[in-house]
Amino acid sequence: MSLSKEQIQKAKSQQEADIKQCLKVLSDGGLILYPTDTVWGIGCDATNADAVKRVYQLKQRDDSKALIVLIDSADHLDHYVVDVPAISRELIDVAVKPLTIIYEGAYNLAPNLLGDEDSVGIRIPNDEFCHQLCARFGKPIVSTSANVSGEPTARTFADIDTAIVKGVDYVVEHRRNDTTPHHPSNIILLSRDGTFKIIR
Repeated sequence: MSLSKEQIQKAKSQQEADIKQCLKVLSDGGLILYPTDTVWGIGCDATNADAVKRVYQLKQRDDSKALIVLIDSADHLDHYVVDVPAISRELIDVAVKPLTIIYEGAYNLAPNLLGDEDSVGIRIPNDEFCHQLCARFGKPIVSTSANVSGEPTARTFADIDTAIVKGVDYVVEHRRNDTTPHHPSNIILLSRDGTFKIIR
């Protein structure tokens, strides 16, 4: 069923309101609950260690487990990865499904979100909402599944634990009523020498 002009305009207005509020919360070091190109995620400024700490606390997750971040363009990878293997752009370009690539040698990010070898998982979302949010924020945004550690990943907004919903500073309205089950991204571990391993 196609949407009317009024419904389309209302959706655009709501998306714009969500983005503006998210930008304010992220800039203030707060947490957001938002729909990504995959599942709903808990987000924060990926350069703010205190905000990242709050994410771990909310998920009841050990901070030795690295977090994924979103950026708006592959052109910005070298702002956060010391040596970006050339093959990374090819992998991004040919990916059919959302793809998170784990890079070694990350920098300009909160130290407590990095994994071994200062590694970090980075994804460039095709989703319009996420893309706009990342582009307008101008910094990487944490994207970790909206569930308590050890619990199943929430496939829709309705599946999210109320403790998670209440634990963030802003919950996005966009896509709350979407009942289509979404799935986590594919993950590839990319070494500095360009060799890679499929993780998921």
